[in-house]
Amino acid sequence: MKGAIKINKLLVAALVTGYAVVPFALGGNAYVMSMIVAALVIGGVALSWALLGNLGGMVSFGHSAFFGVGAYVSAITTVKLGLPVALAVPLGGIGAVVASIVMMPVLRLRGPYFALAILAYAHIFKILATEWSSVTGGSGGVSGIPSFPTVFGFDFGTKMGAYLIALTLVLLFAFAYHRIRASYYGIALRAMHDSEDATRVVGVNSTVLKGAMLMVSAFMAGVFGAVNAHYINFLEPDYAFSALWVTVPIVAAIFGGYRTISGPVIGALVVYLADQFIFKSIMPTGHQLVLGVLLVAMIVFSPSGLMPLLKKKKVAHA
Repeated sequence: MKGAIKINKLLVAALVTGYAVVPFALGGNAYVMSMIVAALVIGGVALSWALLGNLGGMVSFGHSAFFGVGAYVSAITTVKLGLPVALAVPLGGIGAVVASIVMMPVLRLRGPYFALAILAYAHIFKILATEWSSVTGGSGGVSGIPSFPTVFGFDFGTKMGAYLIALTLVLLFAFAYHRIRASYYGIALRAMHDSEDATRVVGVNSTVLKGAMLMVSAFMAGVFGAVNAHYINFLEPDYAFSALWVTVPIVAAIFGGYRTISGPVIGALVVYLADQFIFKSIMPTGHQLVLGVLLVAMIVFSPSGLMPLLKKKKVAHA
């Protein structure tokens, strides 16, 4: 009971901070808000990566494939087909799901072989985006991507609007992650980590469950790719399928604690904002090296990540 009360209090505090304190305190600073939006987008991708690793037991080096496909599907359907942005964004997620279905044959692979196979698919999709110029615009990219619309007098095309959209999606996907993890399927997936053969004996189809987690993870990453496309209003293959959408989310998820739900998002906010506001000002060139040092230090001193470390300190002081 006390644990539930604490969780509720933390949730209320997070909602108040996200929807009231941050907009009130930082809403007038366009640069800071743009950095926070970018951090939330990375946090969303980190959350999708952590879901696949924590529940699906699969380490992916190719989430840029889902991010890029989602971005291109949403951009093309709005620019060339004239679909509204509100419909195109979830279509971007569905496009990423289709991409994940194409990847299903690699589910028979394990460990680094799976990770490298997914990375290879990401390169394939990047090549397709570059060469299929009649649809994607090729290396020239897609320009004039429409911004988020104005709804009930509020312009979601502004940085504040993009912030509220990204924050809401992060919270919705975190809630979905929580529900999946607490479900029968989540329990079965976690049991597979200990012994996949044993779970098969009791009738659990591990391949189907892993495939489902791959599709859920792809949808989440694809939606954030679509959101980012409508936020920056331009898209080209090198950016859409950049290694940025793999490396930084992985660093954020591991730093924050990829086995927790809040860890990947908190990690993204800490890692990206610290890099942009602190490390970049100290080291304009090579500032990403500091992130590597921080990640190594976190792995050495707290392999479970930042959030479990903070919980341990609270228990120690209690």
